[in-house]
Amino acid sequence: MRLTGKKVLSFVHHEFEDLELWYPILRLREEGAQVELAGEEAGVDYIGKYGVPATSDLSYGEALAKEYDAILVPGGWAPDKIRRFPEVLELVCYMDDQKKPIGQICHAGWVLISANILKGRKVTSTPGIKDDMVNAGAEWLDKPVVVDGHLVSSQRPPDLPDYLREFIKVLEKD
Repeated sequence: MRLTGKKVLSFVHHEFEDLELWYPILRLREEGAQVELAGEEAGVDYIGKYGVPATSDLSYGEALAKEYDAILVPGGWAPDKIRRFPEVLELVCYMDDQKKPIGQICHAGWVLISANILKGRKVTSTPGIKDDMVNAGAEWLDKPVVVDGHLVSSQRPPDLPDYLREFIKVLEKD
């Protein structure tokens, strides 16, 4: 249990990519981490693109960044909704300032773009938002997973094993 004592916050909203939300949560819990879900409202069932539900433990505004060791942002269409909340952007910026692990996959890069933390960073994402990432100042790489310090990014569901292997390594060091 390499991550015992670690606490991770994952964002959620409707139309998240089911695997990109649940695979990381389950892998981190297998390693002993406590993972909480923050949504627009606490106690709400958010439904993924393929119908898998996820119930938020707390609202974005209730999440206190200093209580977490890392943040995860799932893909799907949810990131376009998640990034509209100032509380989310504040959480991401705090974690970035503190050099705490931030994981993002697929369309999750939209949240990091809106938080304005990608300038000069090496990242990947779904190729569909490559231009958005580059326009935000990032160096986009066509790889399954990219690690740039505390920022871990990945492209799509088939890359989840590589993504979590790298994210866990970064979180272990923190």
